[in-house]
Amino acid sequence: MLRLKRIGISTGRENVAFLSRACPTYRAAAFEGQGKVEVLAGAKRLVATLDIVDDPAILPPDCLGLSEETFDRFGQLDGSETRLDHPHPPKSRDALHAKIAGRELDEACFRAIIDDIAHHRYAKVEVAAFLVACGSFMTTAETLALTRAMAAAGEALHWPDAPLVVDKHCIGGIPGNRTSMIVVPIVAAHGLPMPKTSSRAITSPAGTADTMEVLANVEVDLDRMREIVAEAKGCLVWGGHVKLSPADDVLISVERPLNLDTREQMVASILSKKKAAGSTHLVIDMPVGPSAKVRSAEDAARLRKLFEYVGDAIGLTLRVTISDGSQPVGRGIGPVLEARDVMAVLENQPDAPPDLRERSLALAGRILEFDPTLRGGAGMARAQELLDSGAALRQMHRIMELQGKPPRVARLGTLSREVVADHDGRVISIDCYRIARIARLAGAPFDPGAGIDLLKKVGDGVQAGEPLYRIHAEREVEFRFACGLAAEASGYAINGNGKDCI
Repeated sequence: MLRLKRIGISTGRENVAFLSRACPTYRAAAFEGQGKVEVLAGAKRLVATLDIVDDPAILPPDCLGLSEETFDRFGQLDGSETRLDHPHPPKSRDALHAKIAGRELDEACFRAIIDDIAHHRYAKVEVAAFLVACGSFMTTAETLALTRAMAAAGEALHWPDAPLVVDKHCIGGIPGNRTSMIVVPIVAAHGLPMPKTSSRAITSPAGTADTMEVLANVEVDLDRMREIVAEAKGCLVWGGHVKLSPADDVLISVERPLNLDTREQMVASILSKKKAAGSTHLVIDMPVGPSAKVRSAEDAARLRKLFEYVGDAIGLTLRVTISDGSQPVGRGIGPVLEARDVMAVLENQPDAPPDLRERSLALAGRILEFDPTLRGGAGMARAQELLDSGAALRQMHRIMELQGKPPRVARLGTLSREVVADHDGRVISIDCYRIARIARLAGAPFDPGAGIDLLKKVGDGVQAGEPLYRIHAEREVEFRFACGLAAEASGYAINGNGKDCI
């Protein structure tokens, strides 16, 4: 037997075990060829990638090390006894190989693959092969089967006292589009339950969970989430903490570095989590623009039909809203700045970003239309009434109080620099992808106060030397990275003096 040891190394969603080359019990070379090992303690079993350690100061010969996340998943005490075995191939290996070979799979095959992915039985390279295969060839029926499999793989929420449970989701790609934090308190103030689980950023400057964490705790368990919704009719929590559709988190961690984002995988990812969350009615916000995820009206129409087909098949009443994805929404990009914009809208401040307010009202209105007690077409007016009266703000404060204080006080980054126009003209476009990348380099969302404060939007006139936006950062190195990228190209196109500048 070996003694279990937590190794202070983060390996993300991949299980990694560490074995000393000088281990007296197990010959390290016997496992090196497979690259994986099965870790056992009582009835607990865990498959992990195996790394060999030569330095006894890192790992004593009689110990088995587990990375931080792997140790937590295994759920055993530091120093407890464990043993090793050669890993058994995942039961879905044949199905995985069939998909890689281009064959169509049935729902049973997808359930087996997703179960093995959710339990970390595949290495990242194998998950990547699955994603690439699905991106190369996947039928509509397979998309439905994958959605069902992903929804069934984790926890499932049920709301027996609420026959109608609403939700919304934006497919992403537009910085600053933090409408959920305004829509949820509006809808909850009306009385419709809206248990919103949101993601953290992976490649963007902020996810809804990152921004909400500036204002309140977002890491609540399922029982507490139910209590909050029972009291406030809504919540804004991190979905990863409540383990809804856990295979999706593994898939996302692999597909984002590879820049894989197929229509089929997007639909399965979004709808599986909504189904697992117990939602019955859903509004999808689909921004369309030259640097958004969806670039054309034709692509939007095809994606809308796929959402509707799968949504109908899994019992979701679903509406898709096409929105303007030509530029960032609001003014702030990064958790602190986006939270500022959200609260400005909820507080009805006169300088609140009008585009963020209008988008949020439109989406809230569509959701409120699900309420059978509202007359047709009355949703938008009801949403505006709840926002203007302060009812939505009061509901947001109630949700924040119930979720608890944020884990740390987040302040705007102290390092700042303005990016200015080099000639007179008018802003004709803003590259969402580049602006998001600059904000990310500045440190967002890891430093909540890092990001970009937009001072000009599309259609605004500018003069040479006038600021377009302001970069905020907390760390000198990241500040230099962001400013350097902005100096290469600001992401703004300005039409004037017979030329365009980007």
